[in-house]
Amino acid sequence: MPTYRDTYRYYFKIGNKIVYAGLTNDIDRREVEHQSKRGWGKGHIKQVGQRTRYDVAREWEKGEERRGMPTGKE
Repeated sequence: MPTYRDTYRYYFKIGNKIVYAGLTNDIDRREVEHQSKRGWGKGHIKQVGQRTRYDVAREWEKGEERRGMPTGKE
């Protein structure tokens, strides 16, 4: 398992509402994807914490899933 910090945790927000929680290694590309593919053109990404290892970020994402947040595992 890599020990370098290459993964961003993020919320995608439309206004003040969080509509998605996810992980990525390229936060700018991911924002564009959300805005175009999902039709969330007025939304933006809010980074959660600092970059981290993938395994740590995945545990965070699992916690968000348990809380009922839409994630990449939809």
